[in-house]
Amino acid sequence: MGWDAKDIGLLTRLWSSGQSAAQIARRLGCSRNAVCGMLTRQGLKRGHKPPTARPKIRPSPKLKPTSAACTRPVAKKVSRKAPERQQPKQFSKQQLYEILAEAVKNTG
Repeated sequence: MGWDAKDIGLLTRLWSSGQSAAQIARRLGCSRNAVCGMLTRQGLKRGHKPPTARPKIRPSPKLKPTSAACTRPVAKKVSRKAPERQQPKQFSKQQLYEILAEAVKNTG
């Protein structure tokens, strides 16, 4: 859209009267983005709107620490090192045969 002085004057009047960019765009026969762009180039700003709702801001309640870990003494110190594993007991071939024979006898 080509903006001439007449369109810019109408834009300024409608904007200062409180109409929205969409309403002005319908009146001028252009897009809302074109109106917003021209408003920016002209340096026209709408002031901040007053808030419509008045929220009640309450302070958050102060919480007391209730961690049980802080109140009890530590019973034993835990090491970060991995415990040493015991080596499995070594059986001879004869002992393994005896264990196997006893297991078969107990299951049958």
